[in-house]
Amino acid sequence: MLIDKLLDYVKYETTSFEESETFPSSKGQWELAKHLKEELEELGLEDVVLDEYCYVYGYLPGDPDYMTIGLNAHMDTSQQASGKDVRPRVIENYDGSDIRLNDSLFTTVERFPNLKDYIGKTLVVTDGNTLLGADDKAGVACIMETLERLVKHPEISHASIRVCFSPDEEVGRGTDHFDYERFQCDFAYTIDGDKPNQIEYENFNAASARITFNGISVHPGSAKNKMVNALQVAHEFHGMMDPDAVPEKTEGYEGFNMLMELKGEVGKAEMSYIIRNHDLDLLNQQKDSFRKIADTLNQKYGYNVVEVKLADNYRNMKEKFIGHEEPIELVKKAMVETGLEYKAVAIRGGTDGASLTWNGILCPNLGTGGQNFHGVHEFWCMEDGEKTVELILKISSLARK
Repeated sequence: MLIDKLLDYVKYETTSFEESETFPSSKGQWELAKHLKEELEELGLEDVVLDEYCYVYGYLPGDPDYMTIGLNAHMDTSQQASGKDVRPRVIENYDGSDIRLNDSLFTTVERFPNLKDYIGKTLVVTDGNTLLGADDKAGVACIMETLERLVKHPEISHASIRVCFSPDEEVGRGTDHFDYERFQCDFAYTIDGDKPNQIEYENFNAASARITFNGISVHPGSAKNKMVNALQVAHEFHGMMDPDAVPEKTEGYEGFNMLMELKGEVGKAEMSYIIRNHDLDLLNQQKDSFRKIADTLNQKYGYNVVEVKLADNYRNMKEKFIGHEEPIELVKKAMVETGLEYKAVAIRGGTDGASLTWNGILCPNLGTGGQNFHGVHEFWCMEDGEKTVELILKISSLARK
């Protein structure tokens, strides 16, 4: 069953770490990858490979008059909350009340009003000490369940399916060693969203900033007119940013700058930001604001107290679908036939599908049934996950050449 697969996969600790210099960035991803490879082999898929970079590939042949579609999900989980010793709990027939995660922590309806959409359904929640890992192990589970149903029902006509389970998506490296030759298909879908009736083929343009503050450390007893406290300058820098251009105050197509880390001491400090906008011109303006603030502070202090390093991470995939809308139209038709109300949503984030799209494989994103990703309040809805499986099966049955 689908829910059993998720409950199995979330027990693997697969947190990825941005500061790691290895690929993948954590050993635990190898353990889940080996497990998935064995499952694909047991199902009888062809060309099952776990490669040297921890990508798991497989191939399920379909009917000759059908296309080949790709399905991708990532194995790693976000480092923003612990992924160690995940203890999932199943809530059947959810009654719409606050959910007690442990003795001191609740997922409340007031803070998370999306809970109201799940009354009467089966939810999987955390124990409040870790994330759940539905991002994206629910996507892995949906793909594995789809494959199992197709294998068990050979009478169903369907597309050929290329599968890839990838590492390190959460740290922006999920396609660094992707094998495009092995994953040849007409188009693909990442299964890495939330609601099953949503398709995402717009994502943020993404950049990052790492800022170094070069202070001057002097004994505080004789520091007047001599000391430059790097931590104070870091706070000054952050205070010059647009206070409304932050995730907690934006939605829809509004961009933001998010402070991810601040560390250091009087002599030297560092900050890191992620920078996001669906509009590339606006993203570039945000990047310019970092440079301008640094210039202002360097002039004020009379030396290079601030050093800014900016990097581009990924691009909005929307423009690649102009005139190439077949994977989108196929989802529209499949949603109608499975009773889902089609909704196109702009991702306030990114997926490996953006990189795949920019590298020649059109790859929109579909839902998994998960909510509140990257934190201890994450949960997954079994009925929504089942709808995702039904949708993938329908897409496959409609993908005629």
